[in-house]
Amino acid sequence: MARTITAGTRPRPLGHGTDGGANRWVVLVVLCVSLLLVALDATVLHVAVPSLTEDLRPSSTALLWIVDAYPLICASLLILFGTLGDRVGRRRVLLIGYGLFGVASAVAALATAPEVLIGARALLGVGGAMIMPATLSLLRAVFPDRRERATAIGIWTATAAIGAATGPVLGGFLVENYWWGSVFLINIPLMALILPLGRLLLPESRGGSDGPWDVFGALMAAAGVLGVVLGVKRLGAGDPPLEPATAGPLLLGVALLVVFVRRQKRRAHPLIDMRLFARAAFTTSVGCVVLAMLALVGLQLIAVQYLQLVIGLSPLETGLRLLPLTFAAMAAGATGSYTLRRLGPRRMVGWGFLLTASAVLLLVLMGHHDRPLLLTVGFVLLGFGLQTTLFSAYESMLSEAPPESAGGAAAIGETSYQLGAGMGTALLGSVMNAAYAPALSGVPGVPDSAAKAATNSLGEAYQVAEQLGGTAGEALHTAARHAFVHGLHVTLFVSAGLLLIGALMALRLPRVMECAAIQEPETGEDTVPAPAYPAPGDAEPKRRTAPGGAPQQRTGGGDRKPRTGGETADAVRVPASRGRAEPAGSGRPGH
Repeated sequence: MARTITAGTRPRPLGHGTDGGANRWVVLVVLCVSLLLVALDATVLHVAVPSLTEDLRPSSTALLWIVDAYPLICASLLILFGTLGDRVGRRRVLLIGYGLFGVASAVAALATAPEVLIGARALLGVGGAMIMPATLSLLRAVFPDRRERATAIGIWTATAAIGAATGPVLGGFLVENYWWGSVFLINIPLMALILPLGRLLLPESRGGSDGPWDVFGALMAAAGVLGVVLGVKRLGAGDPPLEPATAGPLLLGVALLVVFVRRQKRRAHPLIDMRLFARAAFTTSVGCVVLAMLALVGLQLIAVQYLQLVIGLSPLETGLRLLPLTFAAMAAGATGSYTLRRLGPRRMVGWGFLLTASAVLLLVLMGHHDRPLLLTVGFVLLGFGLQTTLFSAYESMLSEAPPESAGGAAAIGETSYQLGAGMGTALLGSVMNAAYAPALSGVPGVPDSAAKAATNSLGEAYQVAEQLGGTAGEALHTAARHAFVHGLHVTLFVSAGLLLIGALMALRLPRVMECAAIQEPETGEDTVPAPAYPAPGDAEPKRRTAPGGAPQQRTGGGDRKPRTGGETADAVRVPASRGRAEPAGSGRPGH
């Protein structure tokens, strides 16, 4: 039998397998601090590269691995640790991740050889892969009500934006005032604080599957994602696509992922329930995350080069110019829950993509001279639009997954985030290079060897022009600058096209935000659930006795038939333009 949580009763905050003693908003703070550290570490090292290069003298290959070891390892292990958390406990995996992150940070800060730093960065990736999906899946369990969960996800995504934007600024300050290792030392006191807090405050949460964990399948997924991400990163670095070092990992990774999917479909207790991808809202949300990240990361990299090499801003001035994008993203995350309730997932994701595409097309007006107002407006629209899209896509994806699969769903979301970032660098970087390089051939007075070297990047073109000097050097400098701006415009048009495709994909999302009634098991009486959160001004649902004596809920929208044994509660749809809840017509289970 079940007792209904009526409008005047607050629903239980915790999901399957969790401890109801922890306050869910305090838990959210701990989870957001966890995510902040991981997001910071993804970008804080970038500004320290020149300093550590001078100190450790790594080879070009070693330097590449120092930078890429963290995101590569982290992306490849997300599915492994996300599904492991569903089996052994998400809190347990998260706490172990805290410990690994702190130890790896200390090793990285004190590294005296490139090999040690690469190993420490790889261990940081392991810790990050344990932390990221655990924070999102715990959030799913701690906030079973979709409206409160939407607010929590808005805060969570805003925290990620803050971490990614703060990393370079904080890293620059530390490197200027201390040494490159200090960018890792900041993790240690924070981890020393959050580890006991997490152990004290975080509830344990597990999935509902009792079957054995597929160790071989988890390792197969990790190797597959690693191969795909590595291949995509090599493409983004400008390596030929048919080169064995590029095509080999990419093809092997795709093959392993195909075998992994087939294996999961055959198993009685799969790591990831592939039936999730049969849900249009889940699959569409994953695709929208990939497209949004593809546009964001590629544009950020090109924007930084434009601001520094074309406009001539210093690194600090460049960071300040990008702050409006971050503040707009924070605002979108903070207001995302309200917007989602008013607009619904379909319109929110679709309009987010359209707003971002408009911002990208506005930035086409950028030229050879600084236009601060145009850049500020464009970055504000870009940050707000993309964060709106990411928030609604994450929320829809997580709400589509049942609580027992929260870890796997969170891992899929984070993996799609990483893949989108890698694909953005590769695709938009290739478009940029295709538009930039041809314009440097045939510059008067410039030897072919110098022109070829200048096609690698705008920064290298400036160095070659300085070495040439005279009229030839000035001609190459001017040609490279004009070619970069032309390539930037072409890249912006391609990015706008991808964003418009995302807006069309959003048409497959639900029109309204569907919420489920919350039930608590109790012996005694059998009632039909009422909407968990009636609109302001609605009268509290009244009870009437159904034939046979069973109490039944009555709402403003009419009577409901009493449930028979074994029936589940109807979902409740919250339309964008109405406050009153009404029965869902789709018959799909609520989330």
